[in-house]
Amino acid sequence: MSGGSAGFATLYERRCPLVRGYLRRRLGNRPDLVLDLVAETFARALERRAQFDPRRGPAVAWLLSIARSLLLDAARRGRVADASRRRLGMERIVVDDGELELAEQASVSDLERSLEALPEQQRSAVERRVLGEEPYETIAARFGCSEQVVRKRVSRGLATLRRTAQERT
Repeated sequence: MSGGSAGFATLYERRCPLVRGYLRRRLGNRPDLVLDLVAETFARALERRAQFDPRRGPAVAWLLSIARSLLLDAARRGRVADASRRRLGMERIVVDDGELELAEQASVSDLERSLEALPEQQRSAVERRVLGEEPYETIAARFGCSEQVVRKRVSRGLATLRRTAQERT
């Protein structure tokens, strides 16, 4: 990952709302867990930034794969890992109920607002395929259409989300 600490800070500023929104959609109303997982996701990304290879995909996909891995690990272990944060010397974040409520309100990310703006069929296809990781075949059976139709809906939805994100930056 190029750009040193300034580049990583920019990555954090741009992608933290998306990572937070991704985790929030998976965890529901658990802002404490979301905050812990977001912190560990970015700590792990910082710690392993030399392993990022842009030829394998964009940084956001790399971040979401880290977040997903940490989420699955937390579900298995019953707690959020904090090894990267400890190795980097980062203190544990302690927040009170008021701060958790503010974090929950802030978790309505740009991604969620952009998803809500998509036509229903595209939104549902993107949520199921990208966020839910359902196979195209399963989605097509649920919608009563062909896999090709689902692929087109996902493609169009992602293109719209990409345009929306570019317009915001």
